[in-house]
Amino acid sequence: MSTYDPDALECLAAIVEEGGFERAAVRLAITQSAVSQRLRALEVQVGTVLIVRTRPLKPTTAGRLLLKHAMQMRLLRADLERDLKDLAPGVSNGAAHDEERISIAINADSIATWALPALGALAREGLGLEVITDDQDFTIEWLREGKVLGCVTTLRQALRSCRLVPLGSMRYVAVAEPDYAARYAPDGLTPRNFHQVPFIAFNRKDSLQMEFVSSAMRLKHVALKQLYLPSSEGQVRAVLAGWGVSVVPELQVREHLRSGRLVNMAPDHSLPVALFWHCWNLESAVLDALTKALTTASALALDAVASSPAG
Repeated sequence: MSTYDPDALECLAAIVEEGGFERAAVRLAITQSAVSQRLRALEVQVGTVLIVRTRPLKPTTAGRLLLKHAMQMRLLRADLERDLKDLAPGVSNGAAHDEERISIAINADSIATWALPALGALAREGLGLEVITDDQDFTIEWLREGKVLGCVTTLRQALRSCRLVPLGSMRYVAVAEPDYAARYAPDGLTPRNFHQVPFIAFNRKDSLQMEFVSSAMRLKHVALKQLYLPSSEGQVRAVLAGWGVSVVPELQVREHLRSGRLVNMAPDHSLPVALFWHCWNLESAVLDALTKALTTASALALDAVASSPAG
């Protein structure tokens, strides 16, 4: 089996993560020519192209395999750093370099509610975390492509060579500012008015608004007027400012509902979304610590998942 140059592997990872050769060169503190040379040497060794020079740049199938290998090398270094700290607390200065960065993908609503406190202790210990955000239905693609070592997602089946842990169910409610609700939907959301009020969605991937209305109104297909605001906190601020209605985690707006700053537009209905932690099935102290931190925090914040996942 071939042995691959760690610097070349990290160069490949930097190109993909930074989205280009110039930014990869800046991150690695080498010239752009050196970046190209390292990638070319790796492609010659493998015998195939590793990066498709499109906009944005994309790894080929072989490139994704080597990218995953580069991530595994990072994980090994992070595990070693953790073990050395336990043996000799003064051996590290606690500063994480890019090559020790551990990337995970978490949906924006979890970041806005329960996930950041879960990761706080690990960050303070010096673990070099990169948290990538995406819709909960799409974070799994980051893991599938080898760009992260774990993700929080709605997928109930484990990917090949990965393990799956149920985290819990996040409950979503439809909310609006009281004056806005009194003016445009005094009876709450009904089959007669839901298509007339604007819903504030995270982005075009966000299907929660339509799923909620479809479930609440018992309709197979619904068409909504939607505004897009790619921030969980921003969605809540927009609702408070009277932009419209939004379906958001009850955990995120609980205090606003208690204080009366927001009202529940469908008090008899909520939408549970089950979340799962997927990560590579490897023996790793860092992976174990991440899994423990996320499962402990989610058990306190989320509802229990109704049924066990398949796979």
